[in-house]
Amino acid sequence: MIYLKNANLYDPASVGMKNILVAAGKIITIDSKPISFSKRLAVQEIDLKGSVVVPGFIDAHAHVTGGGGEAGFSTQVPPVGLTEFTAAGVTTVVGLLGTDDTTRSIENLVARTYALREEGISAFCWTGGYHYPLTTLMGSAKQDIVFLDPVIGIGEFAISDHRSSQPSFEEVIRLASEAHVAGLMTKKAGVMHFHLGDGDRKLALIERALAETEIPARTFHPTHVNRNKALFNSACELIKKGCYIDITAFPEGMSEGGWEAAQAVGIAIEKQLPLQRITISSDGGGCLPDFDECGNLTHMDFGRAETLLETIVAAQKQAVSLEQILPMLTRNVAQLLRFATKGQLKVGFDADLVVLDSEMNITDVMALGKWHKRSGEICIKGTFE
Repeated sequence: MIYLKNANLYDPASVGMKNILVAAGKIITIDSKPISFSKRLAVQEIDLKGSVVVPGFIDAHAHVTGGGGEAGFSTQVPPVGLTEFTAAGVTTVVGLLGTDDTTRSIENLVARTYALREEGISAFCWTGGYHYPLTTLMGSAKQDIVFLDPVIGIGEFAISDHRSSQPSFEEVIRLASEAHVAGLMTKKAGVMHFHLGDGDRKLALIERALAETEIPARTFHPTHVNRNKALFNSACELIKKGCYIDITAFPEGMSEGGWEAAQAVGIAIEKQLPLQRITISSDGGGCLPDFDECGNLTHMDFGRAETLLETIVAAQKQAVSLEQILPMLTRNVAQLLRFATKGQLKVGFDADLVVLDSEMNITDVMALGKWHKRSGEICIKGTFE
């Protein structure tokens, strides 16, 4: 049992100074008054002295097996270690395949997802990758979602990108239908997570699906929507139709021609968009290439989970409150992905939390009731870290 006293709690809404009792990986009590318990119990008591406590971040887009490979085999990114997530406040991660769904497999992705679970955080994954037909394990996306515990939907499936398989409308809606129905059968997310490139068609396939089919809008979840300004304008219209949109926390300097994640959030607030349908992810471990008009690689960077906190800090400097942006990394993601005990700090929810100091540095990270970072020091490392 762990007793956290004097926490300035955001659940993710600000609820003031609270005391929190954690046991068996769950939050069992939250109270503004001191919590009493038998002295016979072994309890770790910690006075947070007014530090901000927020839900652990949920990163719905991370290349846990490593991304890249778009400039030769030597540019394949290695698998992402546990502490690259936990040190950045990520306590739940959703892994995926990207451009390289040939040398990287769903078998490997599922295995890496289980490995992260064994190392102490909550981990899930998407099935498929950029291309059609999908890379699957059981033979179809529906079967992967139904029969493989960590698999929650399809992603990242590429559209409006020269690296995509140039899927037809019929192929897209058939996959979206599989994801939706499998989600109904299993109570999983049942979402199709779309990679968006810089192509002129932007979100046209999704817009057409909303207009011509009965598939619910929540099934379609486009990411990288802030990569260029025209695409983000289209995404701002799409969200009004019931879709969730995912903003990528690109590393500094990677948003030329588009919007930094914090800027995109600020624009969404100015436009009075439904903020509860905005999520933010890191693209951690993924290759972030720039191509010229001929498809030649001109520059490459890589996604990192630490950009999530950097986005929060940058947003606050632009007069976006912590209450406004926090749900985009916590509650909103949990609601879209149907993670019933994630994304909020409430009684009965998983004890996934992050402690921030007065300068917005992460001092402590707890995942499923265990400290992964304490007083600025990593407590739990991955097997090979």
